[in-house]
Amino acid sequence: MATRKSGPLDAMVGARIRMLRVDRGISQTILAERIGVTFQQVRKYERGANRVGANRLSQIASVLDVSVGELFESSGAESPSLNSPGHLLLAEPGALRVLKAYARTSSPRVQSSIAKPVESIADRTSGTKATVARLNTVDLGERRKFPSRG
Repeated sequence: MATRKSGPLDAMVGARIRMLRVDRGISQTILAERIGVTFQQVRKYERGANRVGANRLSQIASVLDVSVGELFESSGAESPSLNSPGHLLLAEPGALRVLKAYARTSSPRVQSSIAKPVESIADRTSGTKATVARLNTVDLGERRKFPSRG
C-alpha cells in the first residue's frame, strides 16, 4: 500500500489555517478542543507535516467560520510560492500580530519605533551577519549618535 505524505498543498492549507486562526484570536489549544484533537496535532496541520482529512478540514472551517474552499485560497491574485518570504514569515508565531500592529499605525515615527526593537532583537539572535546588514542601513546622522570604538 502506498504511504500518504504531506505535500506543498498541505503546507499551504496549514499556513492558511494558522493565519485564519490567529486572525480570529483562537489558540491552537482551543481549536484542538473544538475539533477533537491535541494541540500538537493542530501544530502539525499548520506546519503541513500532517495531512488534514476532509472531515477534519470541514470541522476546522466551521470553527474558523469560513468555507472549506477558503482554506485553499491564497491571499493574492496569483498563488504565492510556498518558499516566498511572505509565506514563510506569516507561518512564524507572532509575525501576523506584529504586522497587524504595524499596519494599524499611520505615523512613520510609530512604525519606526515598532521596527527598530524587532530589528535589534533579530540582530542579537542571528549573529554578526545581520548586525552588519543592519549597520549598512543606518543613516550617517544616526551613526554619529554612537561613539566610535577605536
